[in-house]
Amino acid sequence: MKDSRRLAVVWPLVLGVTALLAVLAAIVAVLVVSVRSIIVPPRFREEDIEILAVDRHAGTITLGSQLDSVVDGNYSLWFSGSRGHARVGKILSQTSESVTRELLSVEFGNLKAARHGRLNGWFYLTPSDVGVAFKDVEVNTELGPAPAWLVPAAQEQQSHVAAGQPRSDKWVIQVHGRAVTRAETIRSIPVFLNAGYTSLLVSYRNDSEAPSSEDGLYALGDSEWRDVEAAVEFAIDHGAQSIVLMGWSMGGAAILQTATRSRFAEIITGVVLDSPVIDWVTVLDFQAKSKGVVRPLKALVYLLLGSRWGRTFTGQRDPINFARLNFVKRASELQVPILILHSDGDDYVTAAASKELAAARPDIVRLISFTKARHTRLWNHNPELWNSSISEWLSALKR
Repeated sequence: MKDSRRLAVVWPLVLGVTALLAVLAAIVAVLVVSVRSIIVPPRFREEDIEILAVDRHAGTITLGSQLDSVVDGNYSLWFSGSRGHARVGKILSQTSESVTRELLSVEFGNLKAARHGRLNGWFYLTPSDVGVAFKDVEVNTELGPAPAWLVPAAQEQQSHVAAGQPRSDKWVIQVHGRAVTRAETIRSIPVFLNAGYTSLLVSYRNDSEAPSSEDGLYALGDSEWRDVEAAVEFAIDHGAQSIVLMGWSMGGAAILQTATRSRFAEIITGVVLDSPVIDWVTVLDFQAKSKGVVRPLKALVYLLLGSRWGRTFTGQRDPINFARLNFVKRASELQVPILILHSDGDDYVTAAASKELAAARPDIVRLISFTKARHTRLWNHNPELWNSSISEWLSALKR
């Protein structure tokens, strides 16, 4: 009888503890997945747009209606697991379920057989696609050589780079965003070329082209900047006397670190930011809200990423210093002119922090707001505004 009573008391406790442990295990699992989705370089890109029809003769392609497919402009279309690539242009017609666009070209792959694809803003694959002479070079980073493209200034294009080191002393270093490669930045070459700049399009740790870090994880700009600094040193060694840094998305976070932490900061004369991460907490809060992540879980994510003990779960070599990555609060430390290009239609990296930085430092920051353009696709949607904004800013920039 006593045993029965004891069981009647103990058994619910056991069940309760078991249930609690199961809930805690589920929370930890969700946390780890959430954290690693932020810092682990993706190896797979989802092809989430339906390819409904292809008419090579008419030069058209019909895609399923989706946030990316219904915004006008010129884009890359990847398909067949990134084994195929095409270029699509303006919207010709659309319904509630589909959109028909210009099919500009098919570089490789069997588009007729493809059923799904994904759009992105790269558009160009190598600098030769914009008709410029360039050279493959390597930047010596602390992790080893990182490949880069060197595009000489306009006045040197006829003689090409083979004649020796570029003679222009004005350089721009282009830094791509998270989960992409230096091809993202090719769109910038013509406007800087016309302004007399030599362009260096770089790779950095963990981007699939440059050497990996010890942990193989993103530091959200907090360590990637050292590879940008190595690119600055490369430019100085090859004749640069003034350098503009341009960063796209997470590349913006990396170049802001470079501009404030590099031993070569004095040679940096300006910064251009396309859809930049100005403050990671603002971005991650925005993304968490869109996914319905509750506040306590969000706080735990920051705690894991920003603490040394969190390395057990994250695999990071070093914790991320979110305060150091917040340039709204660090606005007073910025010393050079900054041009920010950001879209109110960016639902990945909100423009909120860009607007806050522009309000905090109107003396050096100029913000050009776009409307419908998606993340890092400002040039694709409105190349006239994008190019003219950069061109006018460069013409006013003091060396």
